Amino acid sequence: MSQINHETLDRLRKHEMIDLTLRLRDFSIDLYEQLKLNSKNSSKPPSSDSPFQKIKEADDHTDSPNQSANDIQDHADDNKKDPSSDSQTKNTSAGGEHKRSPGRQPGSQGFGRREKPVDYQIEHHYPQQCVICNRLLAPGANPHSGFYSFELERRPHEVTITCTLHYYYSQTCDCGHENVQHPASGYESIIEGRTRNLKLSEYTIVGPMLATFIASLSRRSGMSRKKIRLFLHDWFGFDLSIGMICKSIREAGIACYPVVDDLIDQLQREDKVHIDETPWYQKGVFCWVWVAISQNIAIYQIGTRKKQQLLNLITKAFFGWLITDGYGAYRSYEKRQRCLAHLIRKAIALTGAVDKQAQKAGDWLLRELRSLIKLMAQGEAGMKPCRPILARLKRACNLGSQSDHAKLKSLAKEILNDWDAVVAFVKNPGLPATNNEAERALRWVVLYRKITFGTRTDEGSHSFAALISVIETCSLRNIEPWNYIAQSISRGRKGLAPLPIE
Repeated sequence: MSQINHETLDRLRKHEMIDLTLRLRDFSIDLYEQLKLNSKNSSKPPSSDSPFQKIKEADDHTDSPNQSANDIQDHADDNKKDPSSDSQTKNTSAGGEHKRSPGRQPGSQGFGRREKPVDYQIEHHYPQQCVICNRLLAPGANPHSGFYSFELERRPHEVTITCTLHYYYSQTCDCGHENVQHPASGYESIIEGRTRNLKLSEYTIVGPMLATFIASLSRRSGMSRKKIRLFLHDWFGFDLSIGMICKSIREAGIACYPVVDDLIDQLQREDKVHIDETPWYQKGVFCWVWVAISQNIAIYQIGTRKKQQLLNLITKAFFGWLITDGYGAYRSYEKRQRCLAHLIRKAIALTGAVDKQAQKAGDWLLRELRSLIKLMAQGEAGMKPCRPILARLKRACNLGSQSDHAKLKSLAKEILNDWDAVVAFVKNPGLPATNNEAERALRWVVLYRKITFGTRTDEGSHSFAALISVIETCSLRNIEPWNYIAQSISRGRKGLAPLPIE
């Protein structure tokens, strides 16, 4: 391709020109057909599909220009004739295919425990003080309710599930008031349209550590609810419904909400924060998962890619350095270091360009960027040793910005427009030259997205982000995360705030 120019084409004969044109046509058709390949017409996985194309297809289905006013009127007349058609169309997709709503379906077989638990211990809960006169109550209360709970116990070289029977008692005080001891309850997650809201409560069959274990299988290992159910049955002989497994997973995330709020406040006092984002899916809605990570704090959030979402992580109280990529939302921050790894990758792409001048310019930019990083890594701090490299780099960008090659011109202007952020680590030797910390923190989230295809609700996204924020923060602080999460669930069920991560 690089040898085809005006001079070579002018020397070709007519039949040679026709032959070359046909070969170029076949080559273009082959490339065009490759661009059209996706998971629906090839063996490519669904994760390789463009998320922006999915949004376009969804808009085409909802706002189809082929649907005339007569079709809409005929559909309305049919609904008048058949009142039951409303319930049928709710679960029907735009293509006319039946689409089942997620979760348990009406009329499906229920799940119940067939046998009474054996080998259980009994725990008694008595009212300690009268709520009217504050008098201490003497023993001798009457039981009024009880329930079984299963808990995971971690012993040296052993993991087992134990059962506890909780008895709750009532007792009448001398003042005549009947004091009744009830299971404690805490935060309630309310979602519009849900028939039953999720509430943290001690009145549940799954204990805090068992709920944490189930959440770790889902959020950390990417196991589905059905696989978790089979895992518990095969390895512990313990049966649990899909609904209770889903509730336990979300409970773990909801219990971490206050912890994340405290971590965000701590993040504003950090000196250096790496931040990055990657696409995320939420049941047909294209979102982004953000990560802000410092030396001992990691916070994840799922939302839009707008600057308002960034302000939820980095508020106006932050005066430290941001290490970011070239996304425009970051450019309003003066103390910012631009990730040179992104620029190096673009320069490497230029070295493989067809145009010879673009190849040489790409080699030049690549050589200067790598030399700058190497010089700073060797401890040659300050502007003086780096001035020759900076001068050559700026000259290469000035020449590249006047090139006719689109990619070379774009890269050169990108470096020049963001020059202060590109060379910030030269003036401030403590700054890293790349944003690898944030990219590594997002790597396992990308793998999790490919396995699970994202989340389905706002509550699920919020719960997932809060849970993995606590897990990663505990890992950065060399703290075992599972005991802390179990403790947070236990305190959340009692209506108590979680303890700080120390």
